[in-house]
Amino acid sequence: MAEGAMSTGSQLKLRLKLELRMIVLLFGFFLQLSVSEIIFVERFDDDWESRWVVSDWKKSEGKAGNFKHSAGRWAADVDDKGIQTYPDARHFAISAKVPEFSNENRTLVLQYSVKFEQDIECGGGYIKLLSGYVNQKKFSGDTPYSLMFGPDICGTDTKKLHVILSYQGQNYPIKKNLECETDKLTHVYTFILRPDASYSILVDNRERDSGSMYTDWDILPPRRIKEVTAKKPEDWDDREHIDDPNGAKPEGYDSIPAEIPDPNAKKPDSWDDDEDGAWKPPMVPNPAYKGPWKRKRIKNPNYQGKWKTPWIDNPEFEDDPNIYVMKPINYVGFEVWQVKAGAVFDNVLICDDPEYAKQVAEETWGKNREAEKEAFEEAEKVRRAQEEEEARRAREEGERRRRERGHDWRSRHRDRYKDKYRRRIHREYYDDYHDEL
Repeated sequence: MAEGAMSTGSQLKLRLKLELRMIVLLFGFFLQLSVSEIIFVERFDDDWESRWVVSDWKKSEGKAGNFKHSAGRWAADVDDKGIQTYPDARHFAISAKVPEFSNENRTLVLQYSVKFEQDIECGGGYIKLLSGYVNQKKFSGDTPYSLMFGPDICGTDTKKLHVILSYQGQNYPIKKNLECETDKLTHVYTFILRPDASYSILVDNRERDSGSMYTDWDILPPRRIKEVTAKKPEDWDDREHIDDPNGAKPEGYDSIPAEIPDPNAKKPDSWDDDEDGAWKPPMVPNPAYKGPWKRKRIKNPNYQGKWKTPWIDNPEFEDDPNIYVMKPINYVGFEVWQVKAGAVFDNVLICDDPEYAKQVAEETWGKNREAEKEAFEEAEKVRRAQEEEEARRAREEGERRRRERGHDWRSRHRDRYKDKYRRRIHREYYDDYHDEL
């Protein structure tokens, strides 16, 4: 009984410990949520037009595009809508005001989704953060921005993922050649910029790239440079292997001939020493001959490695610990040119917590990913069936026209033949008549 009671008591203590640990974890989670700040969220609900302003840029030239509330032609949830560009060959510009914020001393997270369900051919799908006052009705490609991030596609050569940062009024593109997604499904793009000037780029919640503003943008001169005037020291030993100084040539090595008489050769029976001379076996390579003697190669005990130009501190480098700090952000917008319209933008998020952004991506894009693939595949089946039907009808129409052309040709040919035959008979009749006269 006592042993059973002890077992029950131990189980109770273990259960209390587990419950306490769970409470601590939940408290930490909610504490993190309370500390992190969600600056801007846009799911493009039915009242989205009350927050977003379509620019009049290019309107007077007839080149301004527009946005419609749509989930696109294939979607996991037709009621989960974004804003879709239309019509083709237009400039698109739209923006929304956000509560002014600064990323000084905190992480900046910018995230959104885009679906190129059209064969875009050539066009952008990037997002911009804007600082200061912006006349939203005049928002254009010339409007200064603090950050531009997202895909840009043109033909088969350009599949670029832009990350352009503004520093002291000048725009600096990332030096890396980053590629974006090019299929017709929704993809989530996330840019994270931290107070230590490090960054991460996520595509579909997976890190695509990371680095530092100090090295991946030509904003500041590099911290360290190669000492171009440096020369390799004369006594630098970069020989990885050397001849064995203790090696000695074996006695009699030079007396070994390169060729020897073939020990298996036999004098032919027809050989006549008187007429042919003394028979000698042919010479063959000597298997004991190893070529000219060389010392054995060994590792050089004094090897210092391949000499490299040393790095030194760059005298022109002047650190700016606030290199990552943007001007206070006041607006977010999309400003793109598209040859073929149809891009769907959705789920814009600005916050300072990368983990929260990941959670949002999973709750929006993640839960619909497989269903959207299925909807796309079904739409592709319908499209292929329509194309096959149209091709069949085109073939039938072509055959019908060819038959009609052939019938007309035969009819015309037959009529010409009848006329020619009729004229010939008529002429022969009069010839006979004249002969009789």
